[in-house]
Amino acid sequence: MSVPVLPRGVRLHDDRVRNCKVLLGPERALILDETGTAILSAVDGTRSIDQIAADLAQRYSAPLEAVRPDVTNFLGDLAKRRLVDLV
Repeated sequence: MSVPVLPRGVRLHDDRVRNCKVLLGPERALILDETGTAILSAVDGTRSIDQIAADLAQRYSAPLEAVRPDVTNFLGDLAKRRLVDLV
């Protein structure tokens, strides 16, 4: 399974004005909700999408079958926007 990484120039930022996390990329910013923040906070360049989903399912006591598609779709969408690389 793919391992998500934040590409060069993309970072997770704590926006103190809006009191939320923001994914900053070249000439763009994406305000994250709690789910997006949880997923991107788990992206460390070593864990696969499946590992991230399993960790989040355990942390939130949710069924893995419900969490995995959300994680996969979210990171896949960010990859299409070039805000995440899948290696």
